[in-house]
Amino acid sequence: MQSRGSSNKLPSLVIRSRISALMLSMFATMASIYVAGRLWQDAENRVYLIKEIDRITGQGQSAISVDDTLKIIACKEQQKKLSALEMELAAARQEGFVSKHLSGTDGTSSKKRLLAVIGIITKFGHKNNRDAIRKAWMPTGAVLKKLEDEKGIVVRFVIGRSANRGDSMDRDIDKENRQTNDFIILDNHVEAPEEIPKKTKFFFAHAADTWEAEFYAKVNDDVYVNIDALGAMLATHLDKPRVYIGCMKSGEVFSEQNHKWYEPDWWKFGDGKSYFRHASGEMFVISRALAQFVSINRHILRTYAHDDVSVGSWFIGIDVKHIDEGKFCCSSWSSGAICAAV
Repeated sequence: MQSRGSSNKLPSLVIRSRISALMLSMFATMASIYVAGRLWQDAENRVYLIKEIDRITGQGQSAISVDDTLKIIACKEQQKKLSALEMELAAARQEGFVSKHLSGTDGTSSKKRLLAVIGIITKFGHKNNRDAIRKAWMPTGAVLKKLEDEKGIVVRFVIGRSANRGDSMDRDIDKENRQTNDFIILDNHVEAPEEIPKKTKFFFAHAADTWEAEFYAKVNDDVYVNIDALGAMLATHLDKPRVYIGCMKSGEVFSEQNHKWYEPDWWKFGDGKSYFRHASGEMFVISRALAQFVSINRHILRTYAHDDVSVGSWFIGIDVKHIDEGKFCCSSWSSGAICAAV
């Protein structure tokens, strides 16, 4: 039989248990209300912040004026241009380009940028042409160095390597160069008639990487050049940063494979089968900015069947001033002419 004391304890435990459950339920309810309130407040804050961002950036209903919006757009465009220029500058530095005047260790500036680098495109078996040029207008030995120092003009013959590397043709060129020291030898270019456009491209790239000059000229090895007249004419174009000078022409595009001037890509030039305007291949000049452009993009610039058409194609889509210079028409040596083909 249970005692009286134990029977009194049972209701007391039940009451305490109910009170604890009630308090726990109230606490859970209050916690749920608190969490829900915080979540609602956070949602309200996010909505407010999104509206503010939309208002500031103009993505939603903007309170910014049209003038302010245009200023923001202009600022973003300037930032894009600045980033692009910084990338170009970094690429130019990697390619070895330097400023117009270099500072010497004694605080004085180095010698002035050269006026021009002239590359005479020559071939194996054309030694007679080269000797004729050396006698007619291209100095040799110490006088060649004097031309560079006093007039700022570098002149070199340009040639590649034989398909049979190290054969007698290569050895003859190396021997001639040891005697005259007036060659640019493009070691990575193989001499072949169909590769002349690439040869001209590699010359401009090599010359821009090697010499800092205002202009770079390409000349065939059957052309005589009046260096004094050339220097005087180029001096009148020093204020033009991107200039392409030559005897401008067009000409028919030939699609017949047996034709001397056959163009494999004839279909790209339209139904009229006419080339765009470009400088005649006997001689033409480009400014430093364009030579740098060729150097940086040498691996992606397209070449066609002829080097003059190829060079002209590179400058169609960029901001270049084309100058049709009659003195560069080398068919005859008239008064004041710069060149003459022989």
